[in-house]
Amino acid sequence: MKSSNISFLQPTLPPLIHGGIPYWESSVRQDLSQGSWSKANIEEHIDLEEWQDYLKYLPKDPYVDTRWKRMSWLFLDDDNQLQIINECPMAQGSQYNDAATMADKLRYYPQLQQQFLKRQDVQVFIKNWASLWNIGPHEPILMQINGVRGQQLLDPLQGQGIHQDGSQFLSILVLNRSNVAGGSNALYKDKTGKHPLTEVTLEPGEILHVRDNEVFHNVSQVHPISSDIPFERFIIIINSRFNDKFQNKVLQEHYPNAVLNNV
Repeated sequence: MKSSNISFLQPTLPPLIHGGIPYWESSVRQDLSQGSWSKANIEEHIDLEEWQDYLKYLPKDPYVDTRWKRMSWLFLDDDNQLQIINECPMAQGSQYNDAATMADKLRYYPQLQQQFLKRQDVQVFIKNWASLWNIGPHEPILMQINGVRGQQLLDPLQGQGIHQDGSQFLSILVLNRSNVAGGSNALYKDKTGKHPLTEVTLEPGEILHVRDNEVFHNVSQVHPISSDIPFERFIIIINSRFNDKFQNKVLQEHYPNAVLNNV
């Protein structure tokens, strides 16, 4: 019997064919096999303009000022079909998130829209992302759309600083950058930031893959290029195989069949 806490997501569009082009360039897998990060561009695989349209419907984040956010817990079943775990909160322990508004709390957000998750290019993205990291059936995947907008200097992380998300695999896809200065992603070997690895400014359609359990990441402050109009920077964050015991406990409660990382 299917759990009432699980929703099946059937794509509404026919399969898309991209002329036999691999989803990830060979350099991505090579980078990740040799190191802890890789950068790629997936514009040819997604309809970025239509994905950006869903940003209009993001609600304010109740825990972080000046941020807007939706998120959903997903997994691939034994038939490689995408399903969603309903109403499971985000739960980062203070080991991974030391911001007072977020650490050691159950955080509930509106789910990603069904219309978005049923898109063929969204499902192809998620499945290829899971394949890149060898994510198996019933392993929970957290997918978020979040971002900031405003007209003055702000910290997108609200003081969280250099950190890890509490998973093994993490990717950041930029959906839009409008009138934005700053917002560069930096990777480090340590939480103090004394050993930097790289700093990249992702453009819309570009994605940064990170081994979250091996490196730490941060994003720089953002401010408008022109003070006359608001700026926007919105991203997708997707991660899986969690090291955070607090998060895994919550996942087990909401999805007893979850395949979790033993930590």
